Amino acid sequence: MAATAVGVDVSKDKLDVHVLPQGESFSVSRDAKGIEELVGRIVPVEPAAIGIEATGGFERIVAAGLAAAELPVVVINPAQVRAFARSLGQRAKTDPIDAAVIARFVEAIKPPIRPLPDEETQLLSDLVTRRSQIIQMIVAEKQREKRAVNRHVRKSLARLIKALEKEINAIDEEIDSTLRGSPVWCEKEELLSSVPGVGSITTRTLLAEVPELGKLDRRRIASLVGLAPFARQSGQWRGKSSIVGGRAAVRSVLFMAAMTARRHNPVLKLFFERLVVAGKPRMVALIAVARKLLTILNAILRDKKPWQPAGRPA
Repeated sequence: MAATAVGVDVSKDKLDVHVLPQGESFSVSRDAKGIEELVGRIVPVEPAAIGIEATGGFERIVAAGLAAAELPVVVINPAQVRAFARSLGQRAKTDPIDAAVIARFVEAIKPPIRPLPDEETQLLSDLVTRRSQIIQMIVAEKQREKRAVNRHVRKSLARLIKALEKEINAIDEEIDSTLRGSPVWCEKEELLSSVPGVGSITTRTLLAEVPELGKLDRRRIASLVGLAPFARQSGQWRGKSSIVGGRAAVRSVLFMAAMTARRHNPVLKLFFERLVVAGKPRMVALIAVARKLLTILNAILRDKKPWQPAGRPA
């Protein structure tokens, strides 16, 4: 008998659900009553996996409700679902159709079921994301300030930048308070920051956005973040390998950390220089440093042992 796969399309007010291979479709409201009804209807079919498309936060309460009922839920990248729909020739787009496509994606791809972030991890993730958003706003306002000619506009921009910087300080305090309230996170932050070149922004981003760190092997963690190179070749043609997908915010932070580490971390500095001498472009070498740094951090959390001067987490 084929395993049961469930697709859930999440919108602001409702959830459209499709169950395979039964082909059953139904809708419930996106509130406590609706999620309770959803759980009640899904539990009897014993699904192998329930796929929910990430929709800017609307999916969180649904995923949490299903996980609390000990159901196998996985949050899926919308880009993967769209690509899968195109491969099926599915051009029409409605909520029920989307739910069916998600169910078919889950049935065909069988994405791995990973534990969802707990409440504290989700809070930290939200704070780190908000901090990043405000920094982007500050950068944009400072660019406008440079171009502004009218002194009234410049004063308005200066006031807003000052307010945003004050908000950054407030969020930093909340992040510090959140981390200090968790002995486990304090231990992890101390372990990660023991690596030369890794600062508080990197450690906090990893703790918030990559709860899988230390639990997966080096290849899977690199793929998860989007630092695993993908080969491009066909017949005799050989294209350049590239990195794609993954968690862009984490990849960006690791890239910045790699830039620091190649100057101040003796092991990664030597690694970078060897790649450059071997003829690798500097950007390619820097991406390799970021990948190696992620591998080191993953091993450190796995083994619960800090960075050693010799370069190996012992």
